Amino acid sequence: MFKNAAIALFVAAALAACDVQPIETAPPAEAPAQASTASRSLSASQAARSFVRVVRTVEPVAERECRARTSGVNCDFNIVVDDRPGQPANAFQTLDAQGRPIVAFTLALIADARNEDELAFVLGHETAHHIAGHIGRQQQNAVVGAVISAGLATLSGGDASAIRTAQQVGAQVGARSFSKEFELEADALGTIITARAGYDPVKGAQFFTRIPDPGDRFLGTHPPNAARIDIVRRTAAGL
Repeated sequence: MFKNAAIALFVAAALAACDVQPIETAPPAEAPAQASTASRSLSASQAARSFVRVVRTVEPVAERECRARTSGVNCDFNIVVDDRPGQPANAFQTLDAQGRPIVAFTLALIADARNEDELAFVLGHETAHHIAGHIGRQQQNAVVGAVISAGLATLSGGDASAIRTAQQVGAQVGARSFSKEFELEADALGTIITARAGYDPVKGAQFFTRIPDPGDRFLGTHPPNAARIDIVRRTAAGL
């Protein structure tokens, strides 16, 4: 279970120590360049409380969606804070050794979010990755890519070193082959989770307008930001 009080205090202290911008109370343009320690601590506390509220609200909705859409899948999400120093604004989903789904937020992401809708959408998106089974599907694609590439290298007369290299390259290509589709799937399901938790997914997806646009690169891992915003809007309209 998510330890609300303990995490709130931890996130507040860590955000204050990192001196990052608060979620809801960015300083006005005329504010002094150096804010006081007290004001930074207050902003960090507000960011922490926003994060706790979002997790407390969205997590049970995500778990209900997980149980309704899957069978034999661990739907007990563990939401954690990645407190490693110097980490960029990011969130990611993984599994622990027992197969329990973990969603991690970096401190920089918690601080960079402009509102709770953005935090809710990110959480909905990451939980959607698990519900859709993207880790397993990505691993399967990597294995297929490695096998095909190794086979081609063998047929062309490659030595052991060439075959190993082909396996590595094939695994990377295979893992990336459908990553854009996976992101759009997670955006769509994340929109549903966000909306059912009572937040505005369209408003939440506005953080796409502030991050670098990956464009539509061949074998890129993420689709263009415009495509992601479009699928959020269309999914929300369908609700």
